[in-house]
Amino acid sequence: MKEELRHKLKIKRKYFQGVRRQVADENILFNFLSAYGNFQSFFIYKSFGDEATTSLIINALIEAGKEVFLPRVEGENIVPVPFGQTVKGVFGIEEPVGQAYVGDIEVTVVPLLAVNEGGYRIGYGKGFYDRYLKNRKTRKVGLGYSFQIENFIREDWDEPLDEFLTEKGIYSFEK
Repeated sequence: MKEELRHKLKIKRKYFQGVRRQVADENILFNFLSAYGNFQSFFIYKSFGDEATTSLIINALIEAGKEVFLPRVEGENIVPVPFGQTVKGVFGIEEPVGQAYVGDIEVTVVPLLAVNEGGYRIGYGKGFYDRYLKNRKTRKVGLGYSFQIENFIREDWDEPLDEFLTEKGIYSFEK
C-alpha cells in the first residue's frame, strides 16, 4: 500500500510544474512565514527533485537572522547541523558539514510524499525522520502540496506531525 502511494505521489509531483508550481511555492513561503516567522530556530531539509521548494524558506529565514539547521545522515539517523557549506551526502542530497547540534530546535520541517488526516506521513521509507522526531520537543511541520493528503493506515513506528503546511494553508492535527 505505502509503496503504491509513494509511486503515485512521485508521479503527481513530477507533473505539477510551471506557473502553478511556482505560485504554490510562493504561497507556501507566505504561509510558512506567517505561521512560524516568530520562532527563532528551524531544522529544515534542502528540497530536491519535485519536492515543495524549501530554498525560498531557508533564504528568508537566514535573511531574518534565524538559526537554521540542515539534516545530515549519520548511520541510521539524521542530525541537525548549522546552515553553511554543504557536500553531496549518502543519497546524493546536499548535506551540511560541521558539528552536529544537540540543543532544542523550535520548528522541525519534515519532507513527505503523503500525509493522512491523523497527521501521519509517508516519507521515503528509511525512517530517518520518525527516529529523529520520537520524544523530541519541537513543532513537527510537514511541508508539501495540498494534493499530497491521502487516506492510508499508519505503521506503529510512525511519528505524527503537528501540522501540514501547503500552498492552501495549514492543516492542524488533534493529539
